[in-house]
Amino acid sequence: AHEAKFPPLELENRPAVDTAAAAYYLNRRAQTLRSWACREDGPIRPLRLNGRLLWPVAQLRELLGVAL
Repeated sequence: AHEAKFPPLELENRPAVDTAAAAYYLNRRAQTLRSWACREDGPIRPLRLNGRLLWPVAQLRELLGVAL
């Protein structure tokens, strides 16, 4: 089900994705990413926009070693 919802990371064309998508790509629970954002201790830092967390796709690709 998730595979249909989230395109492969190398095909993602948005500059940033929401927490659910980032959690899918990182193979972590969304709450883990929220915890990283709150404590500012994760491998990447999210952008904050109107109270929402947005995770930069470029940083996700770099962290996971995904080449374009």
